[in-house]
Amino acid sequence: MVKRCSWGNTDDLLYRNYHDQEWGKLNLNEKYLYEMLVLESFQSGLSWSTILHKRENFRKDFAEFDVNKVVQFNDDDFQRLMQDAGIIRNRLKINAAINNAQVLVKWHQEGKNFAAFLTEFIPKPIDHHFKDEIDMPAKDELSTQISKTMKKAGFKFVGPTTVYSFLQAVGLINDHIEACDFR
Repeated sequence: MVKRCSWGNTDDLLYRNYHDQEWGKLNLNEKYLYEMLVLESFQSGLSWSTILHKRENFRKDFAEFDVNKVVQFNDDDFQRLMQDAGIIRNRLKINAAINNAQVLVKWHQEGKNFAAFLTEFIPKPIDHHFKDEIDMPAKDELSTQISKTMKKAGFKFVGPTTVYSFLQAVGLINDHIEACDFR
């Protein structure tokens, strides 16, 4: 029998596949990093299942998470996003997604990238060995430090809890429990 983190033991195939194939697996592709930052920001206050089930709509609506296209979004695009029931229609979160694309494009123009920024803080993935999910923090000193640095750079909706979840999602922190077969 396959052993998973308790949240991955579900009949929801999309959610289970995310647990098994994506969460905690290192992926520092710039487009993926932006996608996960947007999704984690929108998840704030909601369930991850809700976000996963709207992910394809987010991809379509946010130009496949191409930051060079998102930075060109105008008021018409903003209104289109606010009217789309296929995503989370939150004014602040939509503005943050566009703003964060602008920060990343500026970095790219300066010869910087998101992956290099993150690996300055976490040169190699952190592999926790928690026995139970109850032992996992929602945030830690590192996510608080990264959050502060990101906010200083101009990012929005990147509090320490969102940053910690983001780091888990992109595999810079592996928090699969010790008994999980997908560590």
